Amino acid sequence: MAEYRNPQSEPGMDKNLLLIMLVIAAVIFGSQFFLKKYAPPPKPEIQQSHPSQPAAAAQPGANVPAAAAAPPAATVSKARKPAAAPVPAKQATAESQIVIESDLYKITFTNRGAQAKSWILKKYKDDQGHPLDLVNSAAAAKYGYPLSLWTYDQAQREKLNSALYVPSSTAPALNAPADLSFEYSESGLTVRKTLHFDRTYVVTVETSVIENGSPVSAFPAWPSGFGDQANAAAYASAQFEYQNNGDVQRIPVKKVSGGNTLHGTYDWLGVSSTYFAAVYIPDSPDNLNVVTLNNSLELPSSSGKPEDTKAVEVIGLAVGQPGTYKGRIFVGPKALDVLDSVKVPTIIGAEKDLRDLLNFGWFGPIARPLFAWKYIGLRWFDSYIHNWGWAIVIQTFIINILMFPLVVYQMKSALKMQKVQPQMKAIQEKYKKYSMRDPRKQEMQKEIAALYREHGVNPVGGCLPLLLQLPFLYAYYRMLGTAIDLRQAHWLWIHDLSGSDIILPVIMAVSMFLSQRMTPQPGIDPAQQKMMNWMMPVMMGVLFFRFPSGLNLYYAESNFIRMGQQWIMNQTKLGREIKEIAAKRARKKNSS
Repeated sequence: MAEYRNPQSEPGMDKNLLLIMLVIAAVIFGSQFFLKKYAPPPKPEIQQSHPSQPAAAAQPGANVPAAAAAPPAATVSKARKPAAAPVPAKQATAESQIVIESDLYKITFTNRGAQAKSWILKKYKDDQGHPLDLVNSAAAAKYGYPLSLWTYDQAQREKLNSALYVPSSTAPALNAPADLSFEYSESGLTVRKTLHFDRTYVVTVETSVIENGSPVSAFPAWPSGFGDQANAAAYASAQFEYQNNGDVQRIPVKKVSGGNTLHGTYDWLGVSSTYFAAVYIPDSPDNLNVVTLNNSLELPSSSGKPEDTKAVEVIGLAVGQPGTYKGRIFVGPKALDVLDSVKVPTIIGAEKDLRDLLNFGWFGPIARPLFAWKYIGLRWFDSYIHNWGWAIVIQTFIINILMFPLVVYQMKSALKMQKVQPQMKAIQEKYKKYSMRDPRKQEMQKEIAALYREHGVNPVGGCLPLLLQLPFLYAYYRMLGTAIDLRQAHWLWIHDLSGSDIILPVIMAVSMFLSQRMTPQPGIDPAQQKMMNWMMPVMMGVLFFRFPSGLNLYYAESNFIRMGQQWIMNQTKLGREIKEIAAKRARKKNSS
C-alpha cells in the first residue's frame, strides 16, 4: 500500500481553502458590482491564561526561562524522614512481557520500567496495511514508552524506567477485563503501578512513588507521539489539548514547550494526532501537575540517502500529583461514537465526554450534523450502503435538491437585475463626468438604490445561493479530514477519500466549466464572461489537486446536478426570458 498522505495534515491547508472561499466570494460579488459596462462603480495568537493557574504558571506556548519550567521546591525535594522504616528490596531477576488483549486492542507490557512496548488498535491499519501500533517505536526508544514515569531528576527517571518490576501475574497473556500491577522497591524507594483493562479504549491507571517516606513527583507519561505519524506533515498536525470547565484549548505542536510545568484544574488533557489521541481523565482534576514534552526526531528524507534527514517535533505529556496519580487514560481513535461514550466528570455547562477532541473547526455546527445526524448524516447513509463514497454521493444529491429553491431565486434575481440595466446605465452616464471624490457622485448611488427599490431588485440576490454553498464546502473539507471513519475509505478507483487524487480534480474542473457555460449571464461583458468561464475552472482544478478526494467528489457531483437543474430552468418561461435578454445584448454588441 502506498504511503498515506492526508492533505489535511499539510500545514496551511485550512488557510488555502479559506483563501479559495474568499476568492470565490470576491469573484461572485465582483461580477455583480464591478463590471465596467454594466454595473455601478463601487463606493469609495493570543494566549489565554488558564483560569485556575497562578500567574506564574507556564503556558504551553510561552517561551519561559528555565526556572519557570521547574516544579515548586516542595514538589521536587526529596526530604528524608529520619524515622522512616527500611523498605525491603523487591525486583524481578529477568525481563518478561505480558500481553493484555480485547476485541479492540492488544497491549504488550514489559516489566522493565513497567511500560507499554506496543499498543495495537485492532480495527485500524497503518500505511502498509498492518494493524496499527500507536507506539512510535523510533521516538519511544529515545524519549520513553507509554506509561513510563517522568521525573524532574533525569537519573531518577532512568532508574524508574529501567528497573525490573515484579508483575502481579506470571501468565504471558491476559484477556480483558483484567487487572495488572507492577511493584519495585530498593534503597528506600517504593514504586507501584496498578492497571485495570476493560473492553473499551479506556485504561484505569494508579501510580505511587515514595522515597524514604516522602512522595516523589513521578508522573505517568505518554512521551513520544503516535505510531501513525509516518511523515513530517503528520508530526506537524499533532496538538496538546485540554478542557477546563468547558473551555477547550488546542495548542499546536510548534507552541508546545518541552519540559514546561502547568499547575491547575483540568477535566481532561492529552496529546493527539490527526486521528488518534492519548488523553488523561484524572479522578481528581484539581491541583494537577502537567509536564508538556517536545523533543526532536530525525526522519529519513524521500531521497533515500542516509545523510539526508528532516527534523520533526515529537510532543507528549506527563500528568500527576506528588507521590500518586489516580485516573483513567483514553488511548484510541478520535471516532465520534467512541468519544461520546467516554464519560468525564465535569461541572454544569461543560461537555461530559470527549467529543471536543474531534475538532470540526469554525463550521462545526454544519460539519457535525453532516457527518453524524440521523437521516442526513454520512454515518447514517453508510450504515445502510456500507460505503463512504456512495454515502457522499447520496448526501450531495440531497443537499443540492434542498438548495434548488435558491437556484430559482437566484435566476429571478438575475432577471430583475437585467431588466433595470438600461435605466442603471442611463444613471451612470448622467454622473460619469463627476470624479469619485465629488460629493455629487453620491447622488448616483441614491438614484440606483431608488431604482432597485422600485423594481424589487436585491443586488446580492444572485450571489446568495452561491455564497451559501461555501460553508458547506469548508464543512465538508473539515469533516473529510477529521472523521477517522473516512481514513483509508475506498470508493471505485479511490483508495482513500480523505487523501488526494488526480482524476477527480480534473472532473471537477470540467464540470465547473460546463456548468458555467450553461448558465445565462446577460449582465456580463462577453469577453469577461469568456475569461471567467476558463479561468475559474482551471484555477479551482489546480488548487483542488491537494484537497481530499471526497471534497472533489462532492464539488464535482454538485456541478453536474446544477447542470441538470440549469437545463430544466432554461426550458421555463423565466429561463427563456433570461436567454433572450442575453441573445439581444450579444446581437447589439456584434452590430456595434
